[in-house]
Amino acid sequence: MALLSGRDLLSLADLSSQEVQELLQMAIHLKSQQLNLRCNKVLGLLFSKASTRTRVSFSVAMYQLGGQVIDLNPNVTQVSRGEPVQDTARVLDRYLDILAIRTFAQQELDIFAHYAKIPVINALTDLEHPCQVLADLLTIQECFGSLSGLTLTYVGDGNNVANSLMLGCALVGMNVKVATPNGFEPNATIIEKARAIANNKTQVIITNDPETATKGAHILYTDVWASMGQESEANDRLPIFQPYQINEQLLSLADPQAIVLHCLPAHRGEEITNAVIEGSQSRVWDQAENRMHVQKALLASILGAESE
Repeated sequence: MALLSGRDLLSLADLSSQEVQELLQMAIHLKSQQLNLRCNKVLGLLFSKASTRTRVSFSVAMYQLGGQVIDLNPNVTQVSRGEPVQDTARVLDRYLDILAIRTFAQQELDIFAHYAKIPVINALTDLEHPCQVLADLLTIQECFGSLSGLTLTYVGDGNNVANSLMLGCALVGMNVKVATPNGFEPNATIIEKARAIANNKTQVIITNDPETATKGAHILYTDVWASMGQESEANDRLPIFQPYQINEQLLSLADPQAIVLHCLPAHRGEEITNAVIEGSQSRVWDQAENRMHVQKALLASILGAESE
């Protein structure tokens, strides 16, 4: 169970195609209880951003492995008083076995990983959300049986989720299309990185046309139009993003068997309608549950959990 023994996960690009597939397979076995693992370790959660699914899913996953969790709320630690990141990293390294960080700048995560010898997991930054996308891939695999050759269309803001989706889809042989308003495209460096991983075997398409991108898609995905830290822009973004709403009309352009995903929390009536998120093609709640199973596999793999 030591596939990723001692390694950081700062970006999905840190994983190979085979490692992603093996993580998903382990998550399937853990979810079905065909595999039971134990790992008496301590996970620290250092979250500078609000969280429901990430915080709870990581905590439950670690408890189910037989480990412990310490919630390191920055507001009650010296981080809030300006302690340098590298100092905090070197101290936590002496106490914990693994650390999951949810913060704004990817650079802060990189500094932690540089100064801490323990494994560091990206639980969300402004640049990437790798754990979310691992759960997304697990959900898609459950629905379709395999991943290769499927097409995922992401509609909305070219944010951290869009960035990680491009990398994740490229790693597992899926086509990915990202439709955003002009000026809101995903990170250019990650686009090129995803295309390099795809190596012309699958497509990584960036467009401003949501309808063309949606035609024939097997998975239709969206996220909020203003991410954490962008709340002041929310009202200004509404008219710009309105044509990118996932509604019944847009969904009708996708494959008849298409599923709808949203990483949550959702602003119903904005990026997605209530009818779609509550509709028969929505797999949003399975997707949320799978955060726990795939992160359990990730923790077990990095920490070298053993079979019971």
